[in-house]
Amino acid sequence: MLVARDAADAVLGQLRATAEALTVGARTHRDVVAAARTLTQHAVPTTVGARLAGWVRGVDRAAVRLEAARDALPAQLGGAAGTLAASVDEFGVGFAAALPAAYAAELGLAAPDAPWHTARWPITELGDALVQALDALGVIAADVATLSRPEIGELAEGSGGGSSAMPQKANPAESVLIRSAALRAPQLGATLHLAAATAVDERPDGAWHAEWPTLRELLRLALGASAHAAHLAAELRLDPAAVRRNLELSGGRILAERLARVLVPRIGAERFAELLTGDAPLADRIRELPEAADLDVEGLLDPAGYTGLAPGFVDELGGDS
Repeated sequence: MLVARDAADAVLGQLRATAEALTVGARTHRDVVAAARTLTQHAVPTTVGARLAGWVRGVDRAAVRLEAARDALPAQLGGAAGTLAASVDEFGVGFAAALPAAYAAELGLAAPDAPWHTARWPITELGDALVQALDALGVIAADVATLSRPEIGELAEGSGGGSSAMPQKANPAESVLIRSAALRAPQLGATLHLAAATAVDERPDGAWHAEWPTLRELLRLALGASAHAAHLAAELRLDPAAVRRNLELSGGRILAERLARVLVPRIGAERFAELLTGDAPLADRIRELPEAADLDVEGLLDPAGYTGLAPGFVDELGGDS
C-alpha cells in the first residue's frame, strides 16, 4: 500500500501537469476552427480549443478517481486469518481492536474497518482508477498520433522520434508509448478483478500471487505514460495553416448540416442532395438557386459561425486543473 500510494502520488502530479498544459493550449486556441471528425470523416466544424478541453476533462475526471482510490488505501494488520487472535491473547481485546488503526496512522494509510485479506476492493478500485487514467491519456495520444500524420499535419509533438532507416521521419514517439500503455491497461485491470473474485477462504491460494505482479505492472505503465503525457502536453505544437487547409477540403460541404436546415425547406431533399455532388464551388451553386436569392451565402458557409457551444467548453474549464 505504501508503494501504491507513492506511485499514485507521482501519477497524480503528472496528470495535473498534463491538464494544466492542455488548459493553456485550449485557451490559446479557443477560437481556432477545425474540422470535427466522426467515424474518421469530416463531420461539422469544431474548435481546437474544444478538442483540447475535452482531453482536459477526461484527465481531470481520472485524477479525481485516482485521488479517491489513493486516499482509501488501507493498512493491513489482521493476523494469520484476519482475527488478530494472537494480539487479543497477548494484549487483550481493547488493545487488539485499536491496533490496526494505530498502525495505519503511523504509516499514513487509511484505517481498515476490518482485515481485508479477501476483500480486495482497495486493489480493484486502485486498478480501475489507473485504467481510467490510462484511458484518458490514450485518447490524447491516439488523437495526436492521427493528427500528426503528414497528410493531416495539424498537431506535432515537440520533438519527434527518429528512424534509423528513414531519416526524414519524426515519429510521434511519446504518443506511441502512451498508446501502448493504454492498450495493455484494461487487461491488467481485468486480472485484478479476476483475482479479487477468486480470493477464497480467509487467505487466497493463488489470487494474491496473480494480483501482485499485475498491480506493479499497472503502476509502472501509469507512471511512464503520465510522465510522457505531461511532456507531450507541454510541448505540443499546432499548425494553424494545416488546420485551415483541412477545414476547407470539402469546399464548404462540412456545413451540410446547417445548409440542410436552411435549403431543404426551399428546394427539397432531392435537389439538396444533388447540390452537394460534383466539384463546382458550393457557394456558386447555392447562389445560382432562385430560392436562395435572399440568403447570406458567405455567412452560411463560414465555419466560424457554426461551432455551437465549442468556445464555451473552453471557458468553462476551471482555473486550476
